[in-house]
Amino acid sequence: MTTSTTTRTGVRAVWTDFGGVLTPPPAHTFAALCERTGLDADPLIKAVLTVTARYGTDDMMLPLDTPLVTEEEWLRQISDVLREEHGVRAHMTSLADTWFDDRETNRPWLDSLVGARERGRFVGMLSNMPPAWDGHWRRMVPYEFFDDVVMSFEVGLRKPGREIFDLAAARAGVEPARCLLVDDLIANCEGARAAGWHALHFTDTPGAVAELERLLG
Repeated sequence: MTTSTTTRTGVRAVWTDFGGVLTPPPAHTFAALCERTGLDADPLIKAVLTVTARYGTDDMMLPLDTPLVTEEEWLRQISDVLREEHGVRAHMTSLADTWFDDRETNRPWLDSLVGARERGRFVGMLSNMPPAWDGHWRRMVPYEFFDDVVMSFEVGLRKPGREIFDLAAARAGVEPARCLLVDDLIANCEGARAAGWHALHFTDTPGAVAELERLLG
């Protein structure tokens, strides 16, 4: 099921998220991480939250995609917490490899974005992305596919903050009221709406494709 803000929008710029929209849901990828590392989900999540709190947030990805810490150092800190607080020994060298290896691109959604471009709409990607993941997503979706790409680690801003939406609208050359964010996180959709955008909460591909078609008229 998907939700949007209005029926007649005049949307001229479509900004899609990456993880969870152009890729399988994050829960699937986290399950793959546990399987590949042999770690149980419960202590791993607790260790991640402990490390996240050190950076003054409860958003697990914020330290990585702003970035406040390198992926290597972040994983080392998590491994230390797993050992010291949970008695679990783990050696994780790359979250990006696990997050992207064998992950399939959401082709039906990609095709819908192709259709939007063929109708003359601006199509961009707006993502909270750690720098270590940059080369990985490019193997799944070529950079040249988009009219522009706005990454949190490159611009020093992130969703759901208003500033990144203002920047994206400016780079598209489109007023906020004619911009649409497609994202799997409700908080990011709410941030887009607060910035004057339309938002489509992505929960499944068929519903999102149908809603985008409706919004583009």
